[in-house]
Amino acid sequence: MRRSSNLDNGQAAVELALALPLLCVLLLGAVQIVLVSCDQLIVMQAARVGARAAAVSGDPSAAGETAVRRAIGKSARVVTTIRDTYVTVTVTIVNVTDVALVGALMPDVELTGQATMLLEPP
Repeated sequence: MRRSSNLDNGQAAVELALALPLLCVLLLGAVQIVLVSCDQLIVMQAARVGARAAAVSGDPSAAGETAVRRAIGKSARVVTTIRDTYVTVTVTIVNVTDVALVGALMPDVELTGQATMLLEPP
């Protein structure tokens, strides 16, 4: 068997000290990706809510925008398009990457959700 010499004392601590910052940045990057994914789901749901409200309303544009604003807030850009018997609501927001250390490395992300529904008589 090989005996540990005094030169190896503290080697694991030094390796951990070198690897830990990289692991922390990777973990924070994963947290930022999860937050952006969650916000994408919220944008898609807001588009569905807006499309449903627009589909059953006499004024689709106003109803779709009002429903989206209630669901997601004032910062969203809402576009309502009516074609034939379908209404499409597109919702766009800019997601600010704000997780510590990682937010400065990643640019802000533009998230878009779109939903189309059949117009129903009011």
